Amino acid sequence: MSANWIPGVPAPTHDDLNTCVQCGLCLPHCPTFRVTGLETSSPRGRIAAMRAVQEGQATVDGDFTRFTDECLACRACEAACPSSVPYGRLIEAARAQTEAARPVAERAVRRAGINGVIGHRRLTRLMGWGLAVMQALRLDRLAPARLRMATPRVTLRGMRQPLPEPVGDGPEAMLLTGCVMDIAFRPAHRATLHAMGRAGYRATTPAQGGCCGALAAHAGEVEEARHLARQRIAEMEGAQVVVADSAGCSAHLRSYGHLLADDPAWADRARAFSARVRDAVELDAPPARTVDERVAVHDACHHLHAQGIGPEVRRVLRDAGATPVDLGDGGRCCGAGGIYNVLEPEMAATLGEQKARAIMATGARVVAVANPGCAIQIRNHLRAQGSEIQVRHPLEIVD
Repeated sequence: MSANWIPGVPAPTHDDLNTCVQCGLCLPHCPTFRVTGLETSSPRGRIAAMRAVQEGQATVDGDFTRFTDECLACRACEAACPSSVPYGRLIEAARAQTEAARPVAERAVRRAGINGVIGHRRLTRLMGWGLAVMQALRLDRLAPARLRMATPRVTLRGMRQPLPEPVGDGPEAMLLTGCVMDIAFRPAHRATLHAMGRAGYRATTPAQGGCCGALAAHAGEVEEARHLARQRIAEMEGAQVVVADSAGCSAHLRSYGHLLADDPAWADRARAFSARVRDAVELDAPPARTVDERVAVHDACHHLHAQGIGPEVRRVLRDAGATPVDLGDGGRCCGAGGIYNVLEPEMAATLGEQKARAIMATGARVVAVANPGCAIQIRNHLRAQGSEIQVRHPLEIVD
């Protein structure tokens, strides 16, 4: 039978689909399956649905769209899979298909935030100023609850505060300033630049900067993701090391080689660029201060599952004298998932509440979180439960 994939749109490949042997070892690691218990909410079930489209037995609208929308793309299944199924590639390609199949009006609304704002640095900054003013006047309380739970805390002081001039001596290392990190997590940026200097680099930032394209890729907007990848490569490839202090961004930067593999003009540059990427917690930087307390550790999915990063966060804290405390939830996703907590608020709220309770159970006064989406989700759910636990980037804690 002929495949029902939409022509001209990236689709899950036959080879990638066939790596899954339907063993089911991924099921207990999938956060949506653990909540619903439904096969269609599992990686195995979603891959079966992709195969049905591949074989012409289903289309990319209706139920298939619902199955892919519900996925967090946390990639916990990849870490558990004995067959090394590239689930991250599969779900992003499937979402490219479902995005292309959506009604024009619906797609326009979904694209407005990602392509129209996040993808443009000036508009992202303008959005940041708008949020800062609204929150200063407490007008954000008028927004729907699901938007409040997905909104970062942005301050007027933070928006005005510039990043440091080049820090340190040695080979140039350039920090990805990004989009949400740039407006809501400037303290983490400053701490990372300081750590880059302590690690022996000349720490710099791009002249313009902007989004890495991860949100676009996760939402199925592949062409926008490629466009942003080319921008970041052109702006940052002169540095010997490219640093990202967001787990989602570092994971995506490392995928540029795959993202642009079929572009002859950019494929080699993309592979070379990805090879120079380092997550901020991988820097060999001595701590700037002593931290004599217990620190809860939330492992971002794009650290733990996409990059195998976990011990590095704990090393950063131990080197400063802190005692890292695991959450005891097996690294379960917090439910942020990029803009998942806006598009799938009920599932996101369930997972966010579970994560907040796991953090509160540690008794720690601060939790280390190295991803902006996770930090927003966790902070808002902790506050909703009356907790004053501080949410900080690991490098911010030791700066």
